[in-house]
Amino acid sequence: MSPRRKIIIDTDPGQDDAAAIMLAFGSAAELDLLGITTVAGNVPLKLTARNARILCELCGRPDVKVFAGADAPLQRPLVTAEHVHGKTGLDGPELDEPTMPLQAQHAVDFLVDTLRNEPAGTVTLCALGPLTNIALALQKAPEIVGRVAEIVMMGGGFFEGGNITPAAEFNIYVDPEAADIVFKSGIPIVMMPLDVTHKVLTLRTRVDKLKTIGTRPAKALVEMLEFFERFDVEKYGSDGGPLHDPTVIAYLLRPGLFGGRDCNVEIETASPLTVGMTVVDWWQVTGRQHNARVMRDIDADGFFELLTERVARL
Repeated sequence: MSPRRKIIIDTDPGQDDAAAIMLAFGSAAELDLLGITTVAGNVPLKLTARNARILCELCGRPDVKVFAGADAPLQRPLVTAEHVHGKTGLDGPELDEPTMPLQAQHAVDFLVDTLRNEPAGTVTLCALGPLTNIALALQKAPEIVGRVAEIVMMGGGFFEGGNITPAAEFNIYVDPEAADIVFKSGIPIVMMPLDVTHKVLTLRTRVDKLKTIGTRPAKALVEMLEFFERFDVEKYGSDGGPLHDPTVIAYLLRPGLFGGRDCNVEIETASPLTVGMTVVDWWQVTGRQHNARVMRDIDADGFFELLTERVARL
């Protein structure tokens, strides 16, 4: 049996972040979750730190430490997404306030200390929100670059364009300067863009399978997804909305579900029209060095089978 993969989840929960965290909790035999770091994004930091602890307790994992990080992007005012996720970020179910403590240590310091103390190349960073915390850690301790196994992240888009502007996906748009630092860091990156996540829709038949589980975590997830999908159903005219963030955790568990290629990815930080755009050299026309493995395809049915199986373990 292979050793458990050590991960840190950096997140701004968010109903789809909640699904990703649940998938990780349901995969404890394969994933060793060292901690959860939170960042301002879908909702402000106070709520993302609250939501992460709610999810830990909902899934019976109050032992997992939660650290609050950056409350604003590196250089810009914070843009949030309550219009998608509701005022709490986890609108939908009735959820208890968390009783587990928020750790006193700042998320950036936890990232730096953990990467310094764990054997080099053994910790994977799972980025589900804006990349502010990770960029700050790289600025504070550049030597950790060589200690990260890889960053698997949800963000960006190319053929699909953007979802917060015509050109930009939300996570990158919120803090493009942070994304620029991360993509230029030299750390191996696996990128889950909208091109993948728009293929994993919360179809009624898929949500109904989650409903049959009947446990408290599963019921809460179903109610979150039913709230979350309303925005995307109206926007895209689809049966169900895209389930973005769990693709990151699914890739760690079943990389064979995904297809993509190594590319150069540059982040637009200057243009008012396209700020936050991920400029992906998919067709290899620039000659620029590859810096990310960019996913484009996914076995959506296999993804939802994995998610349903693992949520059933909670």
